[in-house]
Amino acid sequence: MTEDPMAEAAADGQSLFDALHEGEDAVVRLLRAGAAAESSDENGASPLYLAAVSDRPGVVRLLLAAGADPDRACGPESGDLPICGAACGGHTEVVEALLSAGARPDLREQFGFTALRWAVGLGHARTARTLLDHGADPCLPGPGGEAPLLLAVRRGSLETVRALLDHGAGAPEGVLEEALAEARRMLEVDLEQEIRGGLLDAYGDTDVHRISVHRAVIDGGETLTVELERNGEPFAGQDHQTGHGAIATLLETELGLLAPFEELARRALRSGSPDLDNWHASAEALRERGDEETRQAAAAWCSSGDPLRQAFGADVLTRLGQDPSGA
Repeated sequence: MTEDPMAEAAADGQSLFDALHEGEDAVVRLLRAGAAAESSDENGASPLYLAAVSDRPGVVRLLLAAGADPDRACGPESGDLPICGAACGGHTEVVEALLSAGARPDLREQFGFTALRWAVGLGHARTARTLLDHGADPCLPGPGGEAPLLLAVRRGSLETVRALLDHGAGAPEGVLEEALAEARRMLEVDLEQEIRGGLLDAYGDTDVHRISVHRAVIDGGETLTVELERNGEPFAGQDHQTGHGAIATLLETELGLLAPFEELARRALRSGSPDLDNWHASAEALRERGDEETRQAAAAWCSSGDPLRQAFGADVLTRLGQDPSGA
């Protein structure tokens, strides 16, 4: 009788790692042939961890059903958690699968990071909300002792800030005030120059590397990406979300504070587009205020010689139900 090659491959458990990249059918065949779901590769990584960081939710579910421990730390120093690896990449469906299988959302991996700390720090709003919906502590500090809300504000992710506030992150005394101060500080930071400087400090000057800058609109917010290129190929980079104006406006609303028209308008124009959250948040805050002072200020902007100022003034008046052409 001819020996089953899949059974032979499963004998040492290592071939399961190759199957992760071949798809769910290959994983099923190996698991049925006896491959151990809890095996480790030469670096100490588990199949579940590798599937989690590779954003393979179907494979993750198969491994969990085969007995893989969702909370098993692995890696060279046994310090890497599957849920943290998934959260770091913003792999929300994988995070949901792990949580459904009993993964503890607040479990800390090496250096004290939690899944929520990774998601918040990298601006993965959907992942952060999923973790919070499954019981992650919205106020649990990360390894540096900073509150998740403060980290989300610094990152510039409006939706992550909203998710945290929806789950009580603003309840501890003083945290909203601290978060607002950070949002206002970030409004004065030249993010592109700050990222450029950090990359060049780490990798050298522009005599060796070319710098490229990209801006992308994702879910109403703009993400800035700065990359270093060598021989036309990027080899290092960093991105940052830029929703600090909208975040400051949201936090002021939470605290019952009224920013002046000029400040709200400055935040809107800083984004440069009516399609972005920073513009929308300012215009909506002024619509909700809706007093005569706001109407007069918006009308004055409609008479400005600057097209962008005119557009913002007209937007505010339209939201207030007033025809801007009559301003």
